Parts: sequence; structure tokens; C-alpha cells
Amino acid sequence: MLEETELKEQDLIPNREYRKRNMRFMRKHANALVEYTKKLEENKVSWGELVETNAEIYSDNIAIKFEDITLTYKEFNEWVNRYAHYFLSLGLKKGDVVELMMTNRPEYLMIVYAVGKIGAITSLINIDLREMSLAHCLKLTPGKIIIVDENCFDTFSKVKSDIDLSEHQLLCFFPDQGLIPTPEGFIDLSQEVKSFPIDNPSTTKDVKTSDTITYIFTSGTTGFPKAVKFAHSTMVACYYAFGQVIAELTPNDTMYVSLPLFHSNSQGAGCGSAFGGGASLAIGRKFSVSRFWDEIRKYNATAFNYIGEVCRYLMNQPPKPDDVENNVRVVIGAGLRHEIWKDFKERFNIEKIGEYYSATEAVAAFANMLNFDCTVGACIAPYAIVQYNHEEEKLILNDDGFMQRVELGESGLLLFEITGTSYFRGYTDKNATEAKIFRNVFKKGDTWFNTGDLMRDIGNNHAQFVDRLGDTFRWKGHNISTTEVEKIINSFDQVLFSTAYGVKIPRTEGRAGMASIVPTVSIEDFDLKGLTDHLKKNLPSYGIPIFLRFKSKLAITATFKLKKVQLKKEGFNFENIDDPMYVMLPGESGFTPLKKNIYENILNQKYVF
Repeated sequence: MLEETELKEQDLIPNREYRKRNMRFMRKHANALVEYTKKLEENKVSWGELVETNAEIYSDNIAIKFEDITLTYKEFNEWVNRYAHYFLSLGLKKGDVVELMMTNRPEYLMIVYAVGKIGAITSLINIDLREMSLAHCLKLTPGKIIIVDENCFDTFSKVKSDIDLSEHQLLCFFPDQGLIPTPEGFIDLSQEVKSFPIDNPSTTKDVKTSDTITYIFTSGTTGFPKAVKFAHSTMVACYYAFGQVIAELTPNDTMYVSLPLFHSNSQGAGCGSAFGGGASLAIGRKFSVSRFWDEIRKYNATAFNYIGEVCRYLMNQPPKPDDVENNVRVVIGAGLRHEIWKDFKERFNIEKIGEYYSATEAVAAFANMLNFDCTVGACIAPYAIVQYNHEEEKLILNDDGFMQRVELGESGLLLFEITGTSYFRGYTDKNATEAKIFRNVFKKGDTWFNTGDLMRDIGNNHAQFVDRLGDTFRWKGHNISTTEVEKIINSFDQVLFSTAYGVKIPRTEGRAGMASIVPTVSIEDFDLKGLTDHLKKNLPSYGIPIFLRFKSKLAITATFKLKKVQLKKEGFNFENIDDPMYVMLPGESGFTPLKKNIYENILNQKYVF
């Protein structure tokens, strides 16, 4: 059962303070909000055009900081143009797809923005995925061009034979440390682009705000990852709303981004907001809790983007005297739990937390524009938080069959109305798109986007995030599809069937994965190491269940669906469960029998998951 944290009176947004902050905010930012709304309605400005605009306005300002490299906005745009002209020479056109498997580096953005200037689409492949899931994603969005960097080549080579490559698909390689030569059948992209023109391509003006710039993969409730259509409009929104309004970035600021660039959070809240203020964008190769503040200081960062896990990892480090010795004044991200919110601000001396709530495919967003604590902020688009029965996992309808809004202080399922500029672009799969839409919610003919998330109404259009619903849960900053995990487990030859779900571990963000398994052999004969190797081969590290529970059978509904409610409620409670259970403890590579002492140490937070 999904748990709710207790609502505290101070979590409600006070009316008088809300009115005061809102009036001050509107006086300061009304013009920028009007300009942003106008851009969306006109549907003429693309992300590529904003990159070109920045190259004129902030020509000599530093756009990119990466290790020992710096690029001005003018230099960065010229490199984007080289890539664009090269792709055009290959015949790439609007609507075509380029698949990208690359670690964080400036060239990642150059490629994405170059493809965007053409009106083509970059499919941002999650490089943490492994064999079955990775092959699925590559086949789902087949690209005319596939770009793989040196760091990802080994992973790609393991699925290359499974993705049905055609002779018309061009394979490009991008070196890094020079540890491997350009593989046979690949073109060295870093060398090919050098001789191409630096002027803006003519195609930029033909790209609309509503056009898709990337495919970003998100876990769904129906199986393997789904490709979400990520539009230029989202980048434009981050440019204005996050960069200029919420974070109020200027050319004197530096935004540090260390989260993977295949995430919408990094692309929008990170990169988009930096460009919006003409600020510098400092790119970290990957998030490292031990190097985080050193890199913040190295780049003189005044802002960074986050997911909730990042904040928790930073808070879990032993306090240091220099924790406050940084120039960060604003952070932008999603998932900071209100339990650690104020402590996080105080410990690291952060003035403003620009928390937001959205999803890669969502039609609207909440944003903490007024700098209240412990809230995802307000939403200016039409939305509703509707009553939901947590125990039975179903909506509560009135006598007329319509949904009902929750009262102040209550939580329920969050919906966004699909109307006007709140447009649901959906997935590449039409059936998956339709599954996210609710119709006839409050009246005949209305349509709403189902976020699948529980939110609490805390007043004055503000909300708090509570939890995820259904067959998706969040762990390590990722949305985990239980159906995908189940498919992988069920493909192991000693498993009859299984069910996966998320369970709460004290003092952690999100839910840890747990799987209940009905084996085909006795528990004594079960090849636990074989299953572990199978999971590691086919799932990203964050998708591997932390807990395993072995059962003789699993309860099903009348329609043959597995009953998860009771399993979720029981979790890994050693005191009330007789079934054999196993846990993968932090730092260990295999599963350990869950015994009483281990269970108590987990509850007492002796392990940092």
C-alpha cells in the first residue's frame, strides 16, 4: 500500500504570504511570461533559433565549461553548425531520426542541437540499459544515423547483431580517450565534421516550436521503455520559465549539470535554463558524490540541477566545515523530499530551490516560482487532483460516474487537462499514448492526461508530491517499469512467473525494487547466482530488484491479474513473512538471505542504499 507522510499545518501555503509573493513575482516577471506564452502560441521559435540568438547576444560569453575546455556561445554555435551541415550532406531531413549513445560531453549537445536545427529527431538512448532493453530501444526508433562513442561501444556491440541493421544506416564512432581505434564499418565523426561550414543552416527557420527535437525513453506500465516525443516547446519553456523567471540566471552565472544528458531533467532544467540566462553550462562527465562540491567550486557554479537522489546522496555524506563554502544560490530539479528540504538548504547555504514537477511526456508542469519550502510549486495550466482509493488502487467516482476533486490537505491522483497549448504529444506507440488519456472525467467530452502520481493539495494552486501509482515506481531517480522487470525475471528458466513492485526503505527516496517469485524448482535447487547474472545482463543497475521473495504461488484476480496490494503492504517485513527472502546489500554483487539482524540494520539505517 502506498504510504503518505503526515501533513503538517506549516506545509499549507498561507494565503497572505502567497498574495504578497505572487504580486511581487508578477511585477517582476510578467513581461517574460507574456513573451513565453506568445512564443508557444505563434509556434515559430525552435530551440535551434534560440541557440543562434544566444550566439549573437552573448557572442563572447562562455557557453560551455568541460574539464579544461571552454567555448563561447559563438564558438559553440559554430560547432553545432558544422554538425548540421555534415548531417545535411548525408541527406538527413526533417522528421528523420539519429540515434545517440554517448556519455556527457559538449559534443553530445552539439549533435542534438544540430539535428534539431534540421528538424530531425535525436533518439537519446539510455546508456545504462543492457541487452534486451537496449536492443528494444534501438529497434523502436531506428535511425538513419547511429552515433556511438568510445565509452559505449562495448555495450552497443553486444546488441548490434540483434537490432536488424540495414545497409542504409550509417554508423558513426566518436573517440574519447583514444583507447580503441575507429571500429570497422564506422566513420570517425569527430574528424568528418571539421571541414564543414560554420554558418547557420537555412533549415532552422522551417522548424516549429511544436516539432519534436528528441525521443527520450521513459519506463511505462506496459513493458519495455517507451519513446516519448520531447518537443522544442519544452526547451523553449525551460529557456524562459526556468532560466529567466525561476532561476533568474545571468551571464555571470554557471549552471552545473552532472546528470546524464539522455534525461529530460538535464536537457531542460539544466541546459535549457542555462541558455535562457546566457549563463555558462558546466558539464560533468557523471554524477559523483565525492567530487560534486569540488567540481562546483572548480567551475565556480552558482546553480545546479538535481533529482531527489542527488540531494539525499549529498546529505548522507558526513558534514564538513566547508559545506557552506560554495557560490550556489539556486538549484533546479525534481524529487527533493520535504523531509530533508530545509536541512538541505541550510547545510549548503542555498537561497532558492526551484523544485518542479512534470514528466517527460506530461502536458503541463508545477514549478516553485515563489520559493516556498516543501512544495513542487504551482501550476498555471488546468489540472485536477482527484480522489483515489489507495487500498483498492482505483478511482473514486460519484453517482454520475465522474471523478471528484480532493479537499484541501488531501492527496489524490494528479491529472492535467488536454486543452489549448497543453497538448499531449504522446509516445511513438499509439496504443501507449491512448492508455495515458482519461476521457469524460468531469463532464462528457473532456480529456485529461493521467500522470500516474499521487499529489497533495496544499492550497493556492500549490501541491506536494506523495508517490507513484500503478506498475511504475521511482528508484535512484529513474522510473522503473514493473512489467519490464517481470519480463526479464520470467525469462529465467527456473522461474514460473513473478511480480515486481516498489517497497519503502527508511530514509531513502522513492521505492526499492522487490520481486516475488514462484520458482519451478525448490529453493535449495534454485540457481540464485544464475538469476543475478541474468538480471545484471538485461537490466540497468537501478532496475535490479533489491529484495527477492520466494513463494509457492501468487494470488490473482478474476481477470488473472496478479494481486500486488497485499505484497506491497507486506514489503520485506521479516517479522510477518515466513517466505524465504533475499536482499542485495549496498556494495555487494549478489543476494544475501534476509535474516533478522540484517532486517533490523536496514530499519536502523545501518546500510546506505
